[in-house]
Amino acid sequence: MAAAVVSQAQQRPAITGIAFVRVYASNADDSAKFYGTTLGFSPNKAENITRYPVNDLQWIEVAPLPSPAPGPRLAAVGFMTRDARQLQHYLEAHGVAVVDPLSKGRFSVRDPEGNLIFFVQEPAKGSAVPGKIPATATAHRIIHAGFVVKNRVVEDGFYRDLLGFRPYWHGGRNDTTTDWVSAQVPDGSDWLEYMLNIGPTPTQKQYGVSDHMSLGAEHMSDVVAALERNGCKGPECSASKMGRDGKVQLNMYDPDLTRVEFMEFKASGPTCCSEFTAKHPTEVEAR
Repeated sequence: MAAAVVSQAQQRPAITGIAFVRVYASNADDSAKFYGTTLGFSPNKAENITRYPVNDLQWIEVAPLPSPAPGPRLAAVGFMTRDARQLQHYLEAHGVAVVDPLSKGRFSVRDPEGNLIFFVQEPAKGSAVPGKIPATATAHRIIHAGFVVKNRVVEDGFYRDLLGFRPYWHGGRNDTTTDWVSAQVPDGSDWLEYMLNIGPTPTQKQYGVSDHMSLGAEHMSDVVAALERNGCKGPECSASKMGRDGKVQLNMYDPDLTRVEFMEFKASGPTCCSEFTAKHPTEVEAR
């Protein structure tokens, strides 16, 4: 029996994509105007966390800013798995401490740099989060999340070696420096982005630029049009640009300076630094 348990724990179940990104908010009303009104998502409050469904399997979480306030406003990233219980056993068998044991289909751990990471049981059918996706929604897919990484090698030991994340793209502000490393989940096309070379003492603004989430779109013009319909005014509502990876992007910032990046699914311009080594996400992807 013991050998069977060990054998099961050694099998890593599928990790299929991003489930949610959780951010802190210092002012609930201001946050609701940004995520609910400007971005067009419908709030669903549970206890002290407000969830904004993006699709049936993905959502944004907004939690009250704790005291004392941490520098980073990105609180957690959740990934979807086909077997949360087995994945918890797998991580425990490899010496990873569980922060929140499996309950209601999710558990959490901390990665080597202390980032809170959840794993969520993928539902056999139906939605993973209650709530409807309104017609005002500016996007229908979270394609990646990123946060500050100080030691790429250490983080790779967790995400790539232990969890099976795969290379997708890497690049930098110039052609000779690697500032961003994208690692796709092992069984899907969503990815985690390491934000490197940030410095030892980032400001809240620097954290906000690096600790971010990205919403995918087929055409950026559709995002700009949706923002306009939602009453978004100012240059930030339409100031799209070509990214170093050749994908059109548009950056917005919530009231606590956390970046919400809209990004087209595929590259349409020149791609610097490295080739893409895996498939691009789409708005509708079977898991």
